[in-house]
Amino acid sequence: MITPEQRAVQRVYDEVADLYADTFRATEPELPIDLAMIEHFAAMLPAPRLVLDAGCGAGRMMPFLAALGCRVEGVDLSPEMIRRAQADHGDFRSQVAPLTGLPHSDAAFDGVFSWYSVIHSPDHDLPRIFAEARRVLRPEGLLLVAFQTGAEPREVGEGFRKLGYDVRIQRYHRSIEQIRTEVERAGFDQVAELDRIAAGRELDGQAVLIARAMP
Repeated sequence: MITPEQRAVQRVYDEVADLYADTFRATEPELPIDLAMIEHFAAMLPAPRLVLDAGCGAGRMMPFLAALGCRVEGVDLSPEMIRRAQADHGDFRSQVAPLTGLPHSDAAFDGVFSWYSVIHSPDHDLPRIFAEARRVLRPEGLLLVAFQTGAEPREVGEGFRKLGYDVRIQRYHRSIEQIRTEVERAGFDQVAELDRIAAGRELDGQAVLIARAMP
């Protein structure tokens, strides 16, 4: 069961899935320092490095994780995004599911990779999202969370509307302190973080946090 808020996000990404997948095919938007955090995450994973790309979208990050030695599968809220993930990255298993209700057994993964996947989730969904991440992780497994920083949510559908898509979507901006607190409450210990200012065409600061599931 998904919430009305999740349904609204699902509708937006279903509508723009092909545009998004065709525009962002690999790691074009990421800076080297962002990719270095992913490399650090992968290097610290316990064997056999089974990773869930939680909010995989059209699957663009799964080949990058695989190149780092991870065995990856993905979930995403949007059926149309998963359609593109299966078409473009069919070597990786992917399925439709919300982050608040992952269709996996307990302790199924060594890592959960949440690359800008919680940015459309309101604060009241975060405890459940991180509790689900903790549930599907083995003890000592790792969680990576990336997000835009800031204090206030805002509507960010203007870019899509300029291209003819009649969509509206809210993005939640948070401090790294807030996300750190949420993941610690869910049973994680922080092991690394990146908190950087906006670069290039970015309008907002960016953050990446890596935390380890406590036994």
